[in-house]
Formats: sequence, C-alpha cells, structure tokens
Amino acid sequence: MGTTRAALTDTDIRTLIKGATPDERAIAAHKLCRVIDRGELTDEDRAKAGDILRVMANDAAELVRRALAVTLKQSDVLPHDVAMKLARDVESVCLPVLNFSPVFTDDDLAEIVRLGGPVRQTAIAKRPILSEKVTAAIVEHGAETAVKTACANDNATFSERTLSKAIQRFEKSEQVLAAVAYRNALPLSITERLIELVGDQVREHLINHHAVSAEVALQLTIDTKERAVVDLVDQAGRAADPKAFAAHLRKAERLTPSLLLRCLAHGHMTFFECAVAELAGVPHHRTWLMIHDAGPLGLRAIYERAGLPARLYAAFRAGVDTFHSVEFDGELRDRERFQERMLQRFLTQPQTAARDDVDYLLDKMDRITREAASKVAAG
Repeated sequence: MGTTRAALTDTDIRTLIKGATPDERAIAAHKLCRVIDRGELTDEDRAKAGDILRVMANDAAELVRRALAVTLKQSDVLPHDVAMKLARDVESVCLPVLNFSPVFTDDDLAEIVRLGGPVRQTAIAKRPILSEKVTAAIVEHGAETAVKTACANDNATFSERTLSKAIQRFEKSEQVLAAVAYRNALPLSITERLIELVGDQVREHLINHHAVSAEVALQLTIDTKERAVVDLVDQAGRAADPKAFAAHLRKAERLTPSLLLRCLAHGHMTFFECAVAELAGVPHHRTWLMIHDAGPLGLRAIYERAGLPARLYAAFRAGVDTFHSVEFDGELRDRERFQERMLQRFLTQPQTAARDDVDYLLDKMDRITREAASKVAAG
C-alpha cells in the first residue's frame, strides 16, 4: 500500500484498532480516511484501504463511525458494502453518506427510501442529484417532509407521472403543492392541476412563470376578479354605499351577470338592486319596486332593460324568490344562518345558472358550514 502506507504510521493503525478511548480512535480514523481519500491508490491499495474502512465501520463507538461517514461522505473510495452498512446506522452516521455519497446506485437509494423512514428519506431527497427512479420512490413511499424536500430540489428529476402522483397524495399539503409549484419547469398538465388547489400567491406565481393554456388563463382572470369582489362584499356585510360601489364596478367593466348572480345568491340584495339600477339607468327606488313586484312582469322588465342575458333570467328569478322566502331569525349567527339557508334554497330550485357559478356557490356554502362548525367547537 505504497503511497498510503508511507503517509501513515503503524501507530495510526494500531490506535484505530486498539485505541483506549473513542476519541483517540476517532482521531486516528479521521486521519486514515483523509489519507485514503487523497492517495493515488492501486487496485491492491484500494482493497487494503477497504479493509481498514471496514474496521472503522464495525467500531463500537459511534464517534469513530461518524468520523468515517463525515470524512468520506463525498468520496468514491468508500466501498459499497461499507456505505450500505453506514446507511443502516444511527442518524448521526447515516445522514452524511445518504446526503452525498456517490457510491449508492439508484436501486440502493430507492430501497432505502422504501424501508428507511422519514429521516433517511428526507436525507436522500436533499442529494445533489436525484434520478427519476429515486424521485418516484420518494413520492410513492416517502413521508410528506421527504416529498416536499425532493420537489423543492431543482436538481431532482421528476417524470410528469410522478409529479401528478405527488399532487394526488398530498393535495391537502400546502408545503408539497408550493414546492411543486416553485420548480423551475413544470408540464402544462401539472401547472393547470395545481392552479385548482393552491392559494392566490402560489397561483399567481404559476401563471407568471409556467405555461398555462389561453382558456385557463382567461377563466382564472375572470374568476379571480369576481371572487375578490364577492369576498369584499361579504367582508363588508351590506356595503356602506352600495350605489357608489356598483357604479365603480360598472366603470371598471366588472359588473357582470355572473357576479350579480353570485351576490344575489349570497343574499346581498341591496347591492344587487343598486347594480341592476346602474346597468338599467333607472333610479334605485324604481328598480326596487320592479325587482320586488309580486307580479311576474316587474323583474323581467328591469332585467331586460339592464341588458342581462335571457338564458339566466330563471336563475335570477329563483334568487329573488328565495330571498323573499328566507328571513333573519334574530338569533346568534343570524346572518350566517340566513346566508346558508339562502344558498341551500337557491341551489335546490330549478334554474339555469352556469356550472361554474353553481360550483362556486356550493364551495361558498361549504365554507360557511365549516366556519360555523369551527366557531361552535371553539365555544
């Protein structure tokens, strides 16, 4: 073991094998590993070095095994069997080699992911390079933290199928979804699937940095604007100046039939009246009389004057009738219960609202129900 032997003394090797304390053996192990890593080894030298490293890997002292793992974590001198032994060791020993060692094959890493548990899975997910085979194993078997870490690793290669599986497994995990969304490149199908699941900030990033079909981009623009307005009306309750609010929205070309229908189904009648008056160019008091006229002609007349689409008239009629049939009860959570009943009745009446509008209203009703349950649970 020419070059290596020349750099080591017999004392170093004896200390490694028979050192009185773990500290002494760890120091000797570190020195030996550095010499082995930096030496120009023949095949014979490499075999002898492997024997020395196996002695270290079998040392009872964790400190010695850790010195081996840390010093040779990025070296191809580490024998494969030693690397596999270290991978099964305690965390302080296994993590350095799992993070970096180049001697593991993809099959090795995939098997460690399958059997190794969250800590080892996450260590592998941080590696400088990950193949599709390894990322597939992480997504299939990995804990949430490991999957998030792998998805956030832009040196990890993912197939479209694996990314889709990650979203399917962790569609409720904001961290995993965000990690996928912020990857440098995404297939179109993955981007558009994520858009349905993530929050506004991540959605904006997706639209700005990844490919989205023209149809999806247009629909997102419309939905985002209209949902933001409805949320604003919800937060404000009955707007302090609904007439001015309606005028502002019309000027901005955001007073759309879909928006009016959603607001009506939420029970925002004053805003609906002002919006129709604004579109029709009729004073609010006259619009109010026509909308709430007990006969069949008033609403239709003002509706047509406002230029609202004939195909949606039945839905608006159902909304107004529902509003008349539901009353505030004066009890705690009066408004929430009113709005929930309004949505329930509106959605169960025959009407011709667009599918997107109905889906939106169903989502809204679910949210009201969840918020109510949370308040009850909070006591």
